Amino acid sequence: MSDPKILWKPKKSFTKASTMDAYRIWVNKTQQLELNDYQELWNWSVNHQNEFWESILNYYQIDYSGKYKAVKTTPKNMHETRWFQGIELSYSEHIFKNLTNENPAIVFKSEHHELQKITWESLLSQTGKIANYLKSCGVKKGDRVCSMLPNSPEAIVAFLATNSLGAIWTSCSPDFGIKSILDRFSQIEPKVFIAANAYQYNGKIFNKIDEIKEIKASIPSIKNVLMVDYIDDIETDLISDSWKKIQSEKEVELNFERVDFNHPIWILYSSGTTGKPKAITHSVGGILIEHFKALGLHQNVKPRDTFFWYSTTGWLMWNYAVSALLVKGTVAIYDGSPAFPDAYALWNFAEEAEINHFGAGASYYLYCMKEGMDFTKNERIKTIESFGSTGSPLPPEGFDWFNKKVNPNAWIISLSGGTDICSGFVGGNPFEPVYEGEIQCRMLGVNLQSYSENGEPVVNELGEMVIENAIPSMPIYFWNDQKNQRYISSYFDMYPGKWRHGDWIKITERNTLIIYGRSDATLNRGGVRIGTSEIYSAAESVEEVSDSLIVCIDHDDGTQTMPMFVQLKEGIQLDIKLKQKIKKKIKTQYSSRHIPDKIFQVSEIPYTISGKKMEAPVKKILSGIPIEKAVSVDAMKNPKSLDYFIGFTLK
Repeated sequence: MSDPKILWKPKKSFTKASTMDAYRIWVNKTQQLELNDYQELWNWSVNHQNEFWESILNYYQIDYSGKYKAVKTTPKNMHETRWFQGIELSYSEHIFKNLTNENPAIVFKSEHHELQKITWESLLSQTGKIANYLKSCGVKKGDRVCSMLPNSPEAIVAFLATNSLGAIWTSCSPDFGIKSILDRFSQIEPKVFIAANAYQYNGKIFNKIDEIKEIKASIPSIKNVLMVDYIDDIETDLISDSWKKIQSEKEVELNFERVDFNHPIWILYSSGTTGKPKAITHSVGGILIEHFKALGLHQNVKPRDTFFWYSTTGWLMWNYAVSALLVKGTVAIYDGSPAFPDAYALWNFAEEAEINHFGAGASYYLYCMKEGMDFTKNERIKTIESFGSTGSPLPPEGFDWFNKKVNPNAWIISLSGGTDICSGFVGGNPFEPVYEGEIQCRMLGVNLQSYSENGEPVVNELGEMVIENAIPSMPIYFWNDQKNQRYISSYFDMYPGKWRHGDWIKITERNTLIIYGRSDATLNRGGVRIGTSEIYSAAESVEEVSDSLIVCIDHDDGTQTMPMFVQLKEGIQLDIKLKQKIKKKIKTQYSSRHIPDKIFQVSEIPYTISGKKMEAPVKKILSGIPIEKAVSVDAMKNPKSLDYFIGFTLK
């Protein structure tokens, strides 16, 4: 079989001017090595992990107090690994080391707001005032601050202020359903709640006052509410503090509370197939060192570059994008629908904000492709150095669209990782060509393999994505996870001591990678993953529904279908009205993004003997995998229930 088409090949001048090459030269000099290309650099990074991660600490001149005896511990279990024990540092401190007048810190636009540029001095001033406010509320090291803010400068300010105190940040996007937010925030007992009075999406304004009241009333630990008047003329009788009033007060010096390398920086949420969302807790040092590596080396973000990734504050890519500030870049943020007032909203923003690195979910690019967008005559779009894609696999036709309709010289960085590490396992590098439909490389320090059914690494074969070594941005724990039970079961049950991520992957002979979608039952739409339990909770609260099952099917063309199967109470038939009722319940309680495409009635839902819904086997059957390879019938409680799904068509 011949190699796929090369869509981009870096010029020697481009590679030599990259931060990755500067780092390679520096490593060769300081380590007395002769690493000549990316694969040699990667081999060294995974075979000499201590030296590699220490080199990132030193190359980026990360400031810290104290001394470390070892780069990492070597415990029996990967999840117990701790890094650079003995030193203390601050994420926010490294942001504000970069104060400059040469480029803005933030470029912002929304459906409701015209383009704004926030200087580094303004960012410092705003952060200092919010930090002072939080301190007045009694917030100290280890306390949690939660937010329900749109993708706005206020969200970045609030995070940096929280971090400057050594407190722990957590966020949900305002478009989350109320129950979804409560399921998350109630786990972590936040002290202060920062919220926007409203937001605008697709031309419509959504008032959040009632939900803010409900969240405050439902979580006793919340002592103060700080209101951002994001949308004018929204009336409220809520007793809260005013962001605008705090920002009108006199200047306050911003100080930085250095914390242990392994101290929590934020809590992100990802759902498994059972129970409440997992409260994934990352470390300050782990995120700091990983994001320097990811954005500085793999994304090639340089000082004065403008970095953009379309996201909400409820998705890891928001956290990832903010870290462009670490490498002296400008972070561009957009709040609103990518298709309002028309399909060119983000591309117009890219021009206005003079973006150098443009990122979005793969589903957005496929939408642009289907809309017939053509930027070949747009000189400003042609100057964009890289286009990032994540959330779901970008199919070959997506790559081809970039090549033919955006820029034939575009560097396409397909990134895949997850909330679990708040970064990527695989991504781009400025040394290697981009092949149609493939991801360029395994990222530095990540010993990723494709495991066969026998649990052995394979090349050129579809297998489970497995990480054989610890990396600093892996979770330090899940919040309130007794004895790390959920943590261990999420990643280490299948291959003890090794991280199973839940993706189908192939590593080619060229060391490029192809991801084929999720291998587990997690629902993944546009990079936003949600656990099936959340969907079931909503669907089964509809009185006519006695049981349900939902899966997400990835197709070869990059599209997805999310069917739901419902078992109804005796004598009830599924009609249009009931379908709409189920969809509305899911939308209001949890997520508008994860509404099923189609709903079907079944006589019973398949279960294992131990009482677990058989989501993964059903997904495999619907994806065309023969039943004997998809499921062990002997392990089933009700084998006859599978009859419905055999030969089932989604059309």
